Amino acid sequence: MAIKASRRGRIAPFIVMDVMAAANARVAAGHDVVHLEVGQPSTAAPAGVIEAAARALESERLGYTEALGVPELRRAIADDYRARYGVAVDAGRIAVTAGSSGAFVLAFLAAFDAGDRVAFATPGYPGYRNILAALDVEPVPLAAERADGFQPTVDLLSALPYPPDGLILASPANPTGSMLVPDDIRRLVGWCATNGVRVISDEIYHGITYGKPAVTLADLTPSAIVINSFSKYYSMTGWRLGWMVVPPDLARVVECLAQNLFISPPTLSQHAACVVFACKGDLDANVRRYAENREVLLEGLPRCGFGPFAPADGAFYIYAGIGAFGGESPDIAREILNDAGVAVTPGLDFDVVRGKDYVRFSYAGSSDEMREAVRRLEVWWQRRTTAR
Repeated sequence: MAIKASRRGRIAPFIVMDVMAAANARVAAGHDVVHLEVGQPSTAAPAGVIEAAARALESERLGYTEALGVPELRRAIADDYRARYGVAVDAGRIAVTAGSSGAFVLAFLAAFDAGDRVAFATPGYPGYRNILAALDVEPVPLAAERADGFQPTVDLLSALPYPPDGLILASPANPTGSMLVPDDIRRLVGWCATNGVRVISDEIYHGITYGKPAVTLADLTPSAIVINSFSKYYSMTGWRLGWMVVPPDLARVVECLAQNLFISPPTLSQHAACVVFACKGDLDANVRRYAENREVLLEGLPRCGFGPFAPADGAFYIYAGIGAFGGESPDIAREILNDAGVAVTPGLDFDVVRGKDYVRFSYAGSSDEMREAVRRLEVWWQRRTTAR
């Protein structure tokens, strides 16, 4: 008799990780690849963070911490809300997590039961859909339009047969980089309040914006779950550290879940992260580089046949149409990797229906890499056009 395996594990792969593996295999075979597939800064953590980690290795036992994190880091995060947004957040509402991925697991388990329905805009981060599905919560994709920045709208929500139990907002968003303006956020929050919908705000790209202000829901509604991360703006991806601002009604629920699922966040990372808020000079220098990279790609990619584009207001992504190439995104991404030596992510990772017509570029690398990627793509596009 066959031994049973859980159906909850039968979720779609995170395609960008498969692309990274294929790109790494190509490098191992002796080929050169410009990596524009993975959304992580090419820079290490700030020097102050690394120095703090070294001190902790020498002086700290590095045992378990409290399930919600060390008090000094929770206070530092609360202080940053006051400094960055002018918002008073009680440190008792801060839950430090094993990356934002751990925060999403805790948030979905705390807020939703099996069979509940949670809406989010597509294209969108695939982890939303796949984590929800693994927890037997029904994903409700909202087919957002480019004219709306691929962001959810009240009209899309109102067109559903009945209100969902939750709504995920992301501003700036992955894969598009688009942002919601404050009035649209307030309209969405108001609709959710009227209809009893819990909002989860993914704010992991706050700090990486190009002219538009990022708005935190920690200032708009006490029932929202706000999620952030040390991975993106703070350049600490491999340290696996994030946090949540937890509504009062879920505080003990989240703590009990964290105790049982994770025991505590990574201890060394917590001690190191306590100083990261004093490293904004280094971090803002990274954002200036992202802004330069963004301009390189927005100027160069149309010459290579790509477009139209989602509005790249923040984060470090460009979501680009591939209609000129006459193929679907997995095939085009594979061709670009093999023929141009540039790794990009197929749009099907972010939108299982319309993503065949898009690819995502990450411009978190060096400016030299962006210029080299455009050069290679121009050669590829010219060669491809001539071959026709």
